[in-house]
Amino acid sequence: MNIVRVALDLPLPRLFDYLAPDSDESDIGRRVTVPFGTGSRTGVIIELATASEQPDAKLKAVTSILRDMPALPAEWLALCEFCARYYQTPLGEVTSFALPPMLRRGKLPRIKKVKEIAVACPRSGIPGTQSAPAPSARDTVPGAGAGDITSETVPQPALPQLMAAQQAAVAAIFDTAGFHAMLLHGVTGSGKTEVYLRAIDAVLAKGGQALMLVPEIALTSQLEGRVAARFPGAHIVCANSGMADAARARGFIEALSGRAEIVLGTRLAVFMPLPRLQLIIVDEEHDASFKQQDGLRYSARDVAVWRAHQLNIPIVLGSATPSLETFHHASTGRYRLLELPERAVAEAMPVVRIVDTRREKLQEGLSAALLAGLQQRLDRGEQSLVFLNRRGYAPVLACPPCGWISRCQRCAANLVLHLADQRLRCHHCGFEALIPRACPDCGNVDLLPFGRGTQRLETMLAERFPEARVLRIDRDSASTPKKWQALLATIHAGEADILVGTQMLAKGHDFPLLTLVGAVGADAALFAADFRAPERLFAQLMQVGGRSGRADLPGEVLIQTEYPDHPLYRALVDHDYVRFARSQLDERRIAGFPPFSFQAMLRAEARTMEQSLAFLAAARNAAEALADGVTLYDPVPMRMQRLMTLERGQLLVESLSRPALQAFLAKWMEQLYALKMPSGLRWHLDVDPLEF
Repeated sequence: MNIVRVALDLPLPRLFDYLAPDSDESDIGRRVTVPFGTGSRTGVIIELATASEQPDAKLKAVTSILRDMPALPAEWLALCEFCARYYQTPLGEVTSFALPPMLRRGKLPRIKKVKEIAVACPRSGIPGTQSAPAPSARDTVPGAGAGDITSETVPQPALPQLMAAQQAAVAAIFDTAGFHAMLLHGVTGSGKTEVYLRAIDAVLAKGGQALMLVPEIALTSQLEGRVAARFPGAHIVCANSGMADAARARGFIEALSGRAEIVLGTRLAVFMPLPRLQLIIVDEEHDASFKQQDGLRYSARDVAVWRAHQLNIPIVLGSATPSLETFHHASTGRYRLLELPERAVAEAMPVVRIVDTRREKLQEGLSAALLAGLQQRLDRGEQSLVFLNRRGYAPVLACPPCGWISRCQRCAANLVLHLADQRLRCHHCGFEALIPRACPDCGNVDLLPFGRGTQRLETMLAERFPEARVLRIDRDSASTPKKWQALLATIHAGEADILVGTQMLAKGHDFPLLTLVGAVGADAALFAADFRAPERLFAQLMQVGGRSGRADLPGEVLIQTEYPDHPLYRALVDHDYVRFARSQLDERRIAGFPPFSFQAMLRAEARTMEQSLAFLAAARNAAEALADGVTLYDPVPMRMQRLMTLERGQLLVESLSRPALQAFLAKWMEQLYALKMPSGLRWHLDVDPLEF
């Protein structure tokens, strides 16, 4: 009796058995449609069996085994199984998440023709790689027919001259056989991307595939253009959540078939199946965007490292401000450290100056020094960037007489004033409301905005510099890829004088005319409750400051602060990431924070806080008998305790040993699934959490 065990997208940690008389070993990794309940579902065949724990009478037959594309390879299934095991998520949810939406629904993208394709690339000479197996006779690949490669000579672009440090970095990537993880620590503008391109070139020359991850969709198109210009004859596939379903599915199939040579994408691209993968690159590896904050809560950077180890291939983690975890690994020899200490184009790093605002009366939040710097750039025809990581006109609308403030009805957060849209908007749940004509509590009509956002700063600068072309860059003005590209084109064309931007402009962009960066409103992060806040602030300011002076013109960075002697700011002045990182690691070692401990966070949300905390208390009680080498903390409300009308609590679990924590979590999850819950309560486990 042929039985297939199928992973289905359900919150249950098990596989489901179905009868499949015509199945064989080649069907492992194929999508399959099966009856479930009163409907049907699409899953993935994980293994075959000849017997089931379920009675024969209860076993249903599969509806169909989908053989319209190559089976998902064993390496891909192993990657999903690792994520399920490490992040304590049912395998069916992982496989479903890792597939593009169209494929997980059992469909294929529309095609003009369907032809069989044989992967005809030579076996690479790079150690640890493998040839792609030819598809079986039943495998068909959409849109991958003949005629894609012509005999015409592809024009090769002239390559820039490498500096000595860049040459050494490129050589180091392949000078050791098999798996090795490298931190490419290069100052902003040091030419890290050129190192990536040279490494990719070496992989392509030997018939391999390369995977490159970037933290944000906004960086994908820019990188795609640069990679396409460098490799005009290569087949490049992009993968990010902003793409249409059909495009994502086509890219996935092209990667699976071996046709794609270079895959560029955001965190979800780490799940692209690549039969000849020989190199993984994670750019801006420190960025928090690599951590998924809902569903499968995985770190794409960490999964990429595991995948490189699994395939026995090199991985390069690049950043000007590495995460403290990665820097610690490089400092202790677990990762190899490759350094690019100098800029590749500009003669020097931008000068960083601290502006003491304690005794200065600011003009709409801007100091005299920053205003003077803006005027100087206008006079010279150069560009400036005023960085404020807070969009909207003002963080809150308030009534001074009675104390009313604009609060979200669904979240424990304020509604942000968006004056241009005449809206109050919650940046957490998306709730919107019209700006009231009078105070809802006392009827006062003189409502005032408190604090500053990018819209208010844009308005002030336009009034202060009427001759300047002021351009605001945030998620409101760049709400679609088309708008984002139009804004970038405006900047590159020199048609903007003063940019007002959030973290969207902080990394990965080269603006030759930009010579001044002014950072305002940064002090709040110095004393945040989150122990990672200083690390994020330092990275943010160093990254955004690095946008200035990247070409022939010298750059300057002005940081406004009421704490001019703070060690974080002094390290920024000296461009001394290493000093800052070591001081932060010393503090974390004393406090027992990561990377010197390992954490998991159990979160619950329900109609009332009492229900959430009661569930977490029951979970803690169930864990006490299992907690060998693990510290259990008390359940507490989350920092934003209400979101989308649900009250949220959390329970932190910590250990000095990763294996001990993982062993505990595996046993604890069995207990959690058995706990009784009130109607409407939801819970999830976040391994290696970044948010508290």
